[in-house]
Amino acid sequence: MSGFKLSNPAAKKELPDSPLSMTVHDMPLPGDVVQADAQRTRMGRWKMIAMMLICASPVMASYFTYYVLRPEGRRVYGELIQPQKDMPQATAKNLQGEPVTLDSLRGQWLLVTVSSGACDERCQQNLYFQRQLREILGRDKDRVDRLWLVSDDAPVAQTLLPALSTAHVLRLDKASVQSWISPAAGQQLQDHLYVVDPMGNFMMRFPAHMDVPSASKAKRDLERLLKASASWDKAGR
Repeated sequence: MSGFKLSNPAAKKELPDSPLSMTVHDMPLPGDVVQADAQRTRMGRWKMIAMMLICASPVMASYFTYYVLRPEGRRVYGELIQPQKDMPQATAKNLQGEPVTLDSLRGQWLLVTVSSGACDERCQQNLYFQRQLREILGRDKDRVDRLWLVSDDAPVAQTLLPALSTAHVLRLDKASVQSWISPAAGQQLQDHLYVVDPMGNFMMRFPAHMDVPSASKAKRDLERLLKASASWDKAGR
């Protein structure tokens, strides 16, 4: 057949085998690997810290504004809790005996009172001031919830229930309450009204044995707190 030539395999010159070559810089040294891993770890930590600061900065700014940059002459009636105490991972019970996790209370400012279910005169006065303080906040009242922590198994009087229809009434053992909320030195749990921020931090308590004049001072504190936190806290959970 014309046009085609058959090549002779024997005519091909076989090339000698060459060893595979690799220079030293083709593979990183062990020390370089360790250094790169350490650098990535440091960068990861800094990124995590930065994210935490970004998330916490609005809260920190509002507290800084309230407690540090307040105008001269403004006096704070409530006592700031330092360090703040985070809400415990605990389950309480409502008056119907149904379980309620404390975590479900996050997302709102809480005005808290603590007492026995028997609710003596001091307890009833605190419930009254608790209700009144929330109501006189006007349109900001929807950012505040009332919470009565009942620290024992004593029954709650039926006569109290109508005034508690919009409040959270939860039974929580005293040890759990004390791990979160504490009175001033020389006082008892039932002597104060307490403030918990929307993240669950117990951050303020008002002086014991509130009366009408002191309630007006507590109102001003609450108004300032709500104003300072308006940029990051909205009504509703």
